[in-house]
Amino acid sequence: MNVSNEFTKEGYFVHNEFDFLAASIEGSEDKQSVAKSTIKPEGKSISIEGVTLDYPRKKKGVGLLREFVTGRVKKIPYADRWFRALNGINLEIKKGEVIGIMGPNGSGKSTLLRVIAGIYAPDEGYVEVEGRITLLAGIGTGFNQDLTGRENINLTGSIFGFDSKSISDMEEGIIDFSGIREFIDDPIRTYSAGMRARLGFAIISNLEPDILLLDEVMSVGDHEFRKKSRARIDELVQGDATVVIVSHSKSILLSMCDKVYGIHNGEIVTDGVPESAFEFYESEKE
Repeated sequence: MNVSNEFTKEGYFVHNEFDFLAASIEGSEDKQSVAKSTIKPEGKSISIEGVTLDYPRKKKGVGLLREFVTGRVKKIPYADRWFRALNGINLEIKKGEVIGIMGPNGSGKSTLLRVIAGIYAPDEGYVEVEGRITLLAGIGTGFNQDLTGRENINLTGSIFGFDSKSISDMEEGIIDFSGIREFIDDPIRTYSAGMRARLGFAIISNLEPDILLLDEVMSVGDHEFRKKSRARIDELVQGDATVVIVSHSKSILLSMCDKVYGIHNGEIVTDGVPESAFEFYESEKE
């Protein structure tokens, strides 16, 4: 299956209100998507070429967000309204690769993942992906807080298009992996951040993703759970899945990734060699 910047409920795990709104509303008069569908090179899971994305600046209240997602953006000077979140990103990721993205806060890491997932459409360039994408962004986001853990498993499986029997077959494995069986029939709102993160990873990693996008979630949980999570990623990669991990942790990226790219001011600034990304990141912290 080829997907080119197109949002479908069946294809993506949406994690917060902003992402849902941004993914559900097509561009505006001032922000038209120019994403192009092309034939992706064989063996490539993700192809990104010349991707640029401008993002709304914050202002008091939620007015700008509402205007951004509904397309009712007033005609005021462009520079006063937007900032460049991604600037000419070029990246190709092969099937079965585990790629790390590292950079300072606000450098464009999370935005890049959302562009890959099809939640944000670029203003310039294109993204080509192949297969089912799952995105886990943040600790325990994407859940209905009033439903139980078990009900959220069923809800997420349904969103991804799995029938009730398939979800039932996966349910016990998800619960066992999460390690929170004792609390699985309690409302999610009663869970700690770590419990929500455990369940979130257990769900998405069992939904047979072809592309797994992880935004700052690999450092949650105790040592044993992190060990299980890494083993699960290895299983997915053995099945030709592609994994992209955003993290500030050098140890996590070094132990899990084939390549690590540094990103700064919306641009890829290193060549994929992990040590280069780490050196750049440390230099920016000084």
